[in-house]
Amino acid sequence: MSAQHNVTIKDIAKALKLSVSTVSRAMRDRSEIRPETRELVQQLAARLNYTPNPIALSLKEKRSKVIGVIVPEIANTFCSSTIAGIEEVAYGRGYHVTIFQSHETYEREVINTRLVSSRRMDGLIIAMSNETRQYGHITDLIEKGTPVVMFDRVADEINSHKVVVNDKLGAFLATEHLIEQGYSKIAHLTISKNLSITQNRLNGFKDAIRKHGLSVNEDWIRHCNFDPADIDEAIRNLFTGNDKPDAIMASVERIVMRCIIVLKQMEVRIPEDCALIGFSDNPLNEYLNPSLSSVSQPTLDIGQRSAELLINMIESKATSPVAETIELGTILNKRESSAMRHR
Repeated sequence: MSAQHNVTIKDIAKALKLSVSTVSRAMRDRSEIRPETRELVQQLAARLNYTPNPIALSLKEKRSKVIGVIVPEIANTFCSSTIAGIEEVAYGRGYHVTIFQSHETYEREVINTRLVSSRRMDGLIIAMSNETRQYGHITDLIEKGTPVVMFDRVADEINSHKVVVNDKLGAFLATEHLIEQGYSKIAHLTISKNLSITQNRLNGFKDAIRKHGLSVNEDWIRHCNFDPADIDEAIRNLFTGNDKPDAIMASVERIVMRCIIVLKQMEVRIPEDCALIGFSDNPLNEYLNPSLSSVSQPTLDIGQRSAELLINMIESKATSPVAETIELGTILNKRESSAMRHR
């Protein structure tokens, strides 16, 4: 037998004088096949560089063995690390992963979910865009029988598995840290009001302010889109009047990074004139000057848990699994940008 052509199960069966069904079951490690037969089949398959035909497998099993992942942007450190966790679990369980980016737009997110459906992917893992305020494109997938897991940016209205972190506690501890360092006029820069992470982190911020007897200044709570010009304007507006904040707690990585750039342009020193802390998983945080205080999230674990939930749903016979929410913790990294204020 030549190993140059695409070897099939029929070739292996003919060479070993076995039935095609026996070879198929042996390749899948089925228990009813004798160990010596399984070993014989698998050894010959390896020697002939046999690989299963994915199209044939998908037709037989009614699964594509492909899952879709929609994230706001791959360049985001949080997203790229989460994707790494998803891929690790998915490939380990025999699935391929197709990545889509919404680029923080609702329109792209809808298009991406339609692609997941049209390409008959087995399931979807998604973190919503900054613009998403309607969820019909996601609920349609679920109603059509496509398993969906949401992570980070989730919608409570959607009945699906979710993987999140304790955003409220993370924001609370970050804000309390600033207060304990001597800062009392703290601003909060965040994103869309509609997102769960926005609401939870804002609530944690306000709880810490009130716990320590300070007043929440609503003028210092700014909601930004992801246009750098909009973020820059929000930062500059905080410092236009006589009453200026002495610290900023930023809810996402892109905003805290823009803070570093704009404050430097305005010759506002960090932390001497304004302390800074944010949600950021960037590995370069500790090497910045000053090093950036941040709330980090277990991104790899988030991806792994999301993939496990999705694949378990795909392979489960349950038609309507009970939605589960996994909540993970965060870590507060205290660095130079939030150092003790010298009065």
